[in-house]
Amino acid sequence: MATDTSEKGLESLIVAQLTTKPNGQEANDHSAGAADPQAAYGQCWIPSHSADYDKAHAVDLRQLRLFLEATQPRIAEELDLATDSHRRRTFLARLQGVIAKEGVIHVLRKGLDDGPLHIDLYYPTPSLGNKTAQKQYAENRFSVTRQLHFSTDNTKLSLDLCLFLNGLPIATFELKNSLTKQTVEDAVEQYKRDRDPKELLFQFGRCVVHFAVDDAQVKFCTELKGKASWFLPFDQGHDDGAGNPPNPLGLKTDYLWKRVLTPLSLSNILENYAQVVEFKDPKTGRKKQTQIFPRYHQLDVVRKLLADANDNGAGKRYLIQHSAGSGKSNSIAWLAHQLTGLQANGRTHFDSIIVVTDRRNLDTQINQTIRQFMQVGSTVGHADKSGDLRKYIGEGKKIIITTVQKFPFILDEIGSAHKDNRFAIIIDEAHSSQGGKATAAMSTALSGIEAEEDETQEDVINRIIASRKLLPNASYFAFTATPKGKTLEIFGEPVMVGEEKKYKPFHTYTMKQAIQEGFIMDVLKYYTPVDSYYKLVKKVEEDPEFDTKRAKKKLRRYVEGHEHAIRMKAEIMVDHFHEQVLAQNKLGGEARAMVVTNGIDRAIQYFQAFNAYLLERRARTGPSSRSAVRRKWTDRR
Repeated sequence: MATDTSEKGLESLIVAQLTTKPNGQEANDHSAGAADPQAAYGQCWIPSHSADYDKAHAVDLRQLRLFLEATQPRIAEELDLATDSHRRRTFLARLQGVIAKEGVIHVLRKGLDDGPLHIDLYYPTPSLGNKTAQKQYAENRFSVTRQLHFSTDNTKLSLDLCLFLNGLPIATFELKNSLTKQTVEDAVEQYKRDRDPKELLFQFGRCVVHFAVDDAQVKFCTELKGKASWFLPFDQGHDDGAGNPPNPLGLKTDYLWKRVLTPLSLSNILENYAQVVEFKDPKTGRKKQTQIFPRYHQLDVVRKLLADANDNGAGKRYLIQHSAGSGKSNSIAWLAHQLTGLQANGRTHFDSIIVVTDRRNLDTQINQTIRQFMQVGSTVGHADKSGDLRKYIGEGKKIIITTVQKFPFILDEIGSAHKDNRFAIIIDEAHSSQGGKATAAMSTALSGIEAEEDETQEDVINRIIASRKLLPNASYFAFTATPKGKTLEIFGEPVMVGEEKKYKPFHTYTMKQAIQEGFIMDVLKYYTPVDSYYKLVKKVEEDPEFDTKRAKKKLRRYVEGHEHAIRMKAEIMVDHFHEQVLAQNKLGGEARAMVVTNGIDRAIQYFQAFNAYLLERRARTGPSSRSAVRRKWTDRR
């Protein structure tokens, strides 16, 4: 039989694999999840039909009715879902209104109040040994519909695939096949061009995610906005870069439906990752909402960390090397939340999760994330004072957020006063590049050891940990973009390369992948070095008090921070930008440049030098389009 290489063939393949039970049988639209209780609580995707879709309310009426009849028969009878009655219409209108206001994720988690009735629309994954919860979860109906006709105005329009959970739409798909000369980018364009965001199915919060898929790549979007729709990659990564590795057993993208979108995996995402977050627009002051779905590497790292911590309990160290652009804030927040629930033999693995960070946005992110799952006030504490840690542990706070400055006191506290408790310490080293006198002073105050002026926060944390024994009642989870050798040695996993011991991270999302996926710019692609020349003359031979390495560091810091050196380099950079970019009308005369420095103090010095020199240039040449550079620089600083 010839292989169907068309878009329809890919659609058939995905549906066939989604709807095949572990025992090899094909599911049907009458099958209940509990029919096969040995396989992930019996769950399997059920094939459904476009004719069962109610376009006016964006629900699969058949699957919704079957779920309610099986789980809440008295409510199902009162709602009269089997007939086109007034009661059914009022219920569907109520359901649609709540989803429009709160989103489908909220309705699945919280259920729906309709008059005196409370209606559960989803049963969550059960805890180990809870047979009642297992039976309830097995009654959830995961269904897939091919060629879903979704539009009331243009009845010929159809989606390739749509996934439903108990009749509520969860995910849509547009599929392409590279063998027909179309790729994932064509699927993205189809969403942007042909899928009207005003259609009920595509309105904000109605679905959790929209997937553009071909046989090599996956992209997703959580809010369709026409041409402004933002699609993110959902690829595994390959050879430290973007894309997916070759798959000898099938398509490169079959991990999506074989692993990520299995009923149990999707339930985990809906319960612990997907969320609608409210924030205030800094420009208008108005409140806005955004819907979040994890990227592949975020889902992968959190799940692997949870699995390893569950197997090994407290006392391990993990290094997560995730580049800028990886979404570390969300990854840390999701990890912190789910670490609180890890259990073994009736006891939680960790009594408290301590997050060490100096980033306000991460603090906010953790609060926003936890708010989706539990009460923030009783769960999260901010240890700003020396006595807060002991107080919050005593109060049973599950997540405690503190700063790097409190880090050594935390280690002392949990190693002595709370040695019978178990802790997970998540260290955010996103600002590890910040050096200078402030960090050096902090290091000296905390550890009693004189620090180099260019020592970073990463160096401080490493030295503090190295000076103390690994606490058996604590696990460390260190997130950093570019770990130093010492960081790898302290937090990494030892591996033998020949006869040499080296260390590797627990999980990586590389700078190469972030660049190729478009999340950060490759600053070295158009890198122009500005060299400095200086020489240190050693006058005293074999002087044991003369530390050459340290002296060179101090000299380099003095030279590179001198006002004259910064001014000269600023002139070189500004002149080069005018002559090589603006004068040649590259990028239509619109361009940006990045100056990489070794700290905030130095960045401020360059900023002031640029401003001063741009004013001088303008005074010499008079007003021109080139002088607009200064305005753009100051606007974007």
